[in-house]
Amino acid sequence: MRILGIDTAIPMASIALLDNGDLIAEETVSKPCPKGSPGQPLGNHAAVILPLIQALFQKTGSTIQELAAIAVSIGPGSFTGLRIGLATAKGIAYESGIPLVGVSTLHAQAARVEHFDGLVCSVLDARKGEVYMAVFSSQQTGVKRLTPDALLSVNSAVDLLRDFFHDHRALALTGTGAEVHERQFLEAFGPSLWIRKEVCWPTAASQVARLGKDRLMAGSIDEIERLAPVYLRVCEAESKRKI
Repeated sequence: MRILGIDTAIPMASIALLDNGDLIAEETVSKPCPKGSPGQPLGNHAAVILPLIQALFQKTGSTIQELAAIAVSIGPGSFTGLRIGLATAKGIAYESGIPLVGVSTLHAQAARVEHFDGLVCSVLDARKGEVYMAVFSSQQTGVKRLTPDALLSVNSAVDLLRDFFHDHRALALTGTGAEVHERQFLEAFGPSLWIRKEVCWPTAASQVARLGKDRLMAGSIDEIERLAPVYLRVCEAESKRKI
C-alpha cells in the first residue's frame, strides 16, 4: 500500500512516499524566514511542490497509478501554503481517481516526535502573540490526541499545558511556535521541557502519510469536493472586508 504524503503548512515543504508504512523516499525544500518568524508563509511553495513530486517519483521509479491514496496536511498553518498543498493534492486525486485523506498539521507535527514517552505539545506560531496548538500523549506505539486543534494566546497555551502536565514526567514541544515562544514555555516548565529541534525530525510529510494510512485502513477517506483547509482564524484579507 503506497501513500503519498504532502505538507506545505510550515516553512519547510515536504513530500514523502510510504509503502506499507515504510519510508521509500522524501523530498524537502525550505526558504529562510525573517529571524524570529519561522511561521511566515512561503511564497515559493507553488513553484516547487509539483517538481518535488516529480523528482520523488523519478527517484523511486514509481507512478501515480501505484498509489493507494494521497494524504495532505490541511491545517492549521500558513494560509497560502495550505491552499497550495490542498489544491495540488486535489488536482492529482481528481485526475487519477485516487482517494484523498486530510490530516491535521498539528497531529502530524506531534507524530514527528519519536522514541519519547510523555506529553507532546504541537505548537505553531500564528503571530500576533498567538499559537495554533494541540496536546498529545506520546508512547512507543504513537501519539494519542488529548485536545482539539485550537488558536490560543501564548499565556492560554501555557495554562492549558499545565492542566495536563501534572500527569506526565516529561514534556516535549514541537513546531515553529516552540522556537518563537521558547522563553515563555521554559519559564513555565523549566528543566522538564524538551524543545524538539527540526534537524532531528522525520519530515512532516512522512507523518502525514502515516496518519493518512491509518485513516485509509479504517475506511475513512474524504470527499474531494468538500475537503477544505482548517485555518482556525479568518485570513487578514477577509477580516478587512468585514470592517
